[in-house]
Amino acid sequence: MCVIETTPVLETRRLTLRSPNPQDVGRLADLANDPDIARMTLRMPHPYSSTDAEDFILAVAGQDPRRAATFLIEHEDHGPVGVIGLFEDRDPAPEVGYWIGRPYWGRGYATEALDGALVWASKRWKRRALMAGHFADNPASGRVLEKAGFLYTGEVRKGFSLARGAVTDTRRMVWLA
Repeated sequence: MCVIETTPVLETRRLTLRSPNPQDVGRLADLANDPDIARMTLRMPHPYSSTDAEDFILAVAGQDPRRAATFLIEHEDHGPVGVIGLFEDRDPAPEVGYWIGRPYWGRGYATEALDGALVWASKRWKRRALMAGHFADNPASGRVLEKAGFLYTGEVRKGFSLARGAVTDTRRMVWLA
């Protein structure tokens, strides 16, 4: 018998974290096609089109659930508001990354989604440590990570931002369960 693992559905006070699906393409493209969002990520292009959203959803569907989990962040009243993902990369511990659409900044959604993902990562995914990073010119993301219990490692890495078309400093952080 073959068992296919899928990304779980996580519930927080105001949010549902679930797999993105084809019905989310338009909303993802609308939210992600913001230069101020894309420029704070490594991998997101700008402009961000419906084709980019479709490719993203296909990539998520093809993830190995033992090595990665990507969730659409959905608000109970507003619908999709962003994305959060956990994935194995070049670090010994998996990395977490997220973004929230501009209309929803400053409402605590990133912190709430991150808290929910961390509980899942430690209890169900059995991870005891996670890594994260934020660009040096994005202190708001650092505050979200700090509120979730991440600590600065002191390491600053150079990372190429696709949307910026340039290398930028990334301040590294770690979370221990």
